[in-house]
Amino acid sequence: MEKIRNRNEKKALGYRIVELRKKIINPKTGKPISQEELGLRTGHAKKTIGELERGNSNPTYETLLLISKELNVTINEFFNFDMNKYEKLSKK
Repeated sequence: MEKIRNRNEKKALGYRIVELRKKIINPKTGKPISQEELGLRTGHAKKTIGELERGNSNPTYETLLLISKELNVTINEFFNFDMNKYEKLSKK
């Protein structure tokens, strides 16, 4: 049961990262930043960002701090989300 809960929480965090990433607009393109751009800004590979967004990895605290900084949110805002909303999304 705990393993399922952890997987749901990682997926929820992944959806949160996607949601916040899409709010950051690249001034050159006028579009939300890509996984690749977020990776470049944080010193991580696009693949790593994708794994985080899909809930397939366990990021370090340092990685989460870097991502929250690049997404222009505090670490508190980063984790301040409705878990039920994201759990519903992960079941689709």
